[in-house]
Amino acid sequence: MPRAKKRSGSGGQQGNVQPFSDEDASIETLSHCSSLSERTSSAEEAGETEEMAQEDFQYKLKVYIDSTVDKSAKTRQGALDGLKTAMATKILYEFISERRMTITDSIERCLKKGKGVEQCAAASLACLLCIQLGSGIESEEVFKTLKPVFKTILNDGAANIQARQACATSLGLCTLVAEDDIMDVYATMESFESLFTHSFVREDGSRPSVNPQTTQLHTNALLSWALLLTICTGSHIRVIAQKHLPKLPRLLENDDVSMRIAAGETIALLFELIRDVDPEFDYDGWDSLCEKLNALATDCNKHRAKTDKRKQRSVFRDVLKAVEEGDFQSETIRFGTERMVIDSWVRKRTYDAFREFVGSGMNYHLQANEFIRDVFELGPPMLIDSAALKAMKSSRLERHLYNAAAFKARTKARNKFRDKRVDVGEF
Repeated sequence: MPRAKKRSGSGGQQGNVQPFSDEDASIETLSHCSSLSERTSSAEEAGETEEMAQEDFQYKLKVYIDSTVDKSAKTRQGALDGLKTAMATKILYEFISERRMTITDSIERCLKKGKGVEQCAAASLACLLCIQLGSGIESEEVFKTLKPVFKTILNDGAANIQARQACATSLGLCTLVAEDDIMDVYATMESFESLFTHSFVREDGSRPSVNPQTTQLHTNALLSWALLLTICTGSHIRVIAQKHLPKLPRLLENDDVSMRIAAGETIALLFELIRDVDPEFDYDGWDSLCEKLNALATDCNKHRAKTDKRKQRSVFRDVLKAVEEGDFQSETIRFGTERMVIDSWVRKRTYDAFREFVGSGMNYHLQANEFIRDVFELGPPMLIDSAALKAMKSSRLERHLYNAAAFKARTKARNKFRDKRVDVGEF
């Protein structure tokens, strides 16, 4: 019987396994260290990239600041717009604080020597600068320099009308943020009163002859006046209510829809404030005011645009409820993982004023700007990293499943309702 052959070569590898050698261990260790070093180096590269992007961004800002004194009006305009966009979308306190007087001097120069659009951009930039600096000594220094320029342009009948409109809005917000003396606030309010009172319908029913651009100036002045109402003392609210509540309804007869809406919201705001001071407040012209508000809430005049009528009816329904019942249609603003409820006319006027300048960056400022968070009593900013924020958001699949389930439930409910209906055509 022949002897069995020894198995060798590839067939014997399965039964002859080599032990794990020290050389293999060293290779595994080197591999692990290599992957660790790669992750570390990638993190360092990401940090360096972010730092370089920040340096590039600050360099651009420095170029914009230098360009605000350029000889070319187009270059100055572009620089102002660039700074506006940056301040509206980012928090730049440290960078701006060091250069605030340089930026202030540039704004002052553009307001005094610029034309129209450039003056408007400079006025808006002044507001954004104060919003970035917050309420304190730094913004007070900025405002003390710019306030005389704002008032000069605002009261100059020969100045560019667009510049006057911009100064009316900017002066109101800058006063809210940076004015340190309440008596100066009252003086600024009187400047606004001297403008929008020219749009009052006279007691004999005749209307003042005011062109649309000037009406817009008066509207801006009225809205800024209403904004400053929110920080007046209780005793001053009483004085203003006695003086202006009998006259403000005359603005409801204005031909301009923006002026009518601004007047209605201001009346609702003033009623809210005076009722907080004096819950038993009684207004003599109650019936006539409610009639006017009800007429505007149900306005169907054919000579007015449909969009204007729709917007006007929506606003004046809320204004009528505020005057008659002291009610307010609350609104919830969501930003990041937080939410804020606009539950009063005071909050609404304040929120609208900030949003006019910050625009699409309002949610970011509500999250990160300490001053704005303090104004709306939101507390210190919440520190949430991007990974946690992503984990809190529902996935696309979850949203799709939720919407599908809601659609199915809604369809079933509607079908059940349709089945109960009687076809009256057969009888």
